[in-house]
Amino acid sequence: MISAVAIQRETATCMGEERILELYEVMRTTFAAREFTEQPVSDETIAKILEEARFAPSGGNRQGWHALVVREDASRAVLRDLIAPQMQRYVAQVKAGEAPLNTINPSRVSAEQIAQTQVPQTMLDNLTGAPVILLVFVDLSVVASFDSHLDRVGVISGASIYPFVWNILLAARNEGLGGTLTTFAAGAEEEVKAHFGVPSEMALAAMIPMGQPVKQLTKLTRKPVADFVRKEHWNGETLID
Repeated sequence: MISAVAIQRETATCMGEERILELYEVMRTTFAAREFTEQPVSDETIAKILEEARFAPSGGNRQGWHALVVREDASRAVLRDLIAPQMQRYVAQVKAGEAPLNTINPSRVSAEQIAQTQVPQTMLDNLTGAPVILLVFVDLSVVASFDSHLDRVGVISGASIYPFVWNILLAARNEGLGGTLTTFAAGAEEEVKAHFGVPSEMALAAMIPMGQPVKQLTKLTRKPVADFVRKEHWNGETLID
């Protein structure tokens, strides 16, 4: 576990007093971990992570999240079989130079091309062979979808579930663990729900493989703020140079 003091590297001045910030360090070092050691993750640790993650915001504070902790080999095998075709389609579109599963630019990759695409077995092994897998669902009966009338894919509902998912990953980082937010299983949502006995009003938001990372990254690559922020207008000045 990373202590509150151990990760504190940056300082800020607030109300005239200097205080240490630990949050920024966690945010900057929580990466998409896909390779894990065989170190087990206890139910107690998962419970602790979810205890902290539950303080995520959600629309109307309805907290429509639910999670399943998956360890059994039989269920892992089911997930592996269900996500394999989704990964195959994803890999085929990436190899074709496309932004995979994009709703603005439809794929031109044929079903034949997808069928001929080989998915690296390590990808499947890493996702379904992690010490523990969390399936995160959101109850659509309590979620507000303010963009449901628009002629585009909906994104607003995600505001009531993905802060919770991200909190899980942040809390896992604080416990010396890692994971990654994957959505391949959502392509086979009905089959996943049938296997695990999930009610019809639930939507599968994420499958999170979790464990102790083989290697902890400490420097992530992201676009600079100047690349994606403007002032007052889409074509306005950059916030910073």
